[in-house]
Amino acid sequence: MSDDERLITHLRHVDLAVPDYDRQLEFYTTMWGLDAETTDEGIAFLAAAGSPEQYSVRLRKAAEKRLDLIAFGAADRADVDALAERLGRAGVTLVGEPGTLQTPGGGYGFRFFDVDGRTVEVSCDVAVRQHRKLEEGEAVPVKLSHVVINSPNPEATVAFYDRHLNFALSDTLMHPRMGEMMWFMRTNRWHHSLAIARGPHVALHHASFEMRGIDEYMRGTGRLLRGGVEKVWGPGRHMAGNNTFSYFLDPHGNTIEYTTELELLDEDTWHPHLYDFSDPAVSDQWGTANPMNEFVAKQSFNDVDRGIFVAPPV
Repeated sequence: MSDDERLITHLRHVDLAVPDYDRQLEFYTTMWGLDAETTDEGIAFLAAAGSPEQYSVRLRKAAEKRLDLIAFGAADRADVDALAERLGRAGVTLVGEPGTLQTPGGGYGFRFFDVDGRTVEVSCDVAVRQHRKLEEGEAVPVKLSHVVINSPNPEATVAFYDRHLNFALSDTLMHPRMGEMMWFMRTNRWHHSLAIARGPHVALHHASFEMRGIDEYMRGTGRLLRGGVEKVWGPGRHMAGNNTFSYFLDPHGNTIEYTTELELLDEDTWHPHLYDFSDPAVSDQWGTANPMNEFVAKQSFNDVDRGIFVAPPV
């Protein structure tokens, strides 16, 4: 098995730690539209109705807010083992060797620290959750679409996910004054499951949830607006990925997004674009969203994630 073979198949879930656990759980279930599939004292596994994943978000009660984990899937145990061996050989710090997972659905996997010190999990053989096709008008998430992370040295972070995990670059956003600012990376035909943004510190930029279609995306956006949830940006449609966007803040200040119609690429013919987002049409093709300005950008810088592990450079 060569080191340039892609062993990660898809995004599984994002895990968040928060001080006000009860308020966060209420928001994600009642307002955002996830199902509390499994809950325990101070921990909840929240599933999206249309996803076969056991959960899309894990909430954990903690003294400090932090991003606990980003989890990806692999095809089988051989690929999990091969990836762990590849990372170990490259000097990447593993949390532990591959083994049986103790989370809902079980499975086989391992965790490691990326170049910014955030924890990443790769797993296979997780039991498929009973899920369903959403009905017309159901304005709840189908699945977790993608996760975007902030890095003060994004070039190194992009290089890490390219070199060690074989994520492919789909598109890049740049600004004439600020240079390259965001890299969209994929591990399957979807335009991106991970994006890396230039930020002042290591943090979660946003987590995005796929809706059934345009109507359901707008209904969900409207429900949050009527509910008094703080909107950061949108509704609109990006150029990179061609997906819709409505960004909101959860009760702990994490930016979360409703989206739909993320682009499905022909990987054999795709060539990455370099988009200049000083052109308003790059940020929002429709022209319906509030302008992307410094205030909007700062909302997604998020708080400094002090829970990160200081990983050795690789």
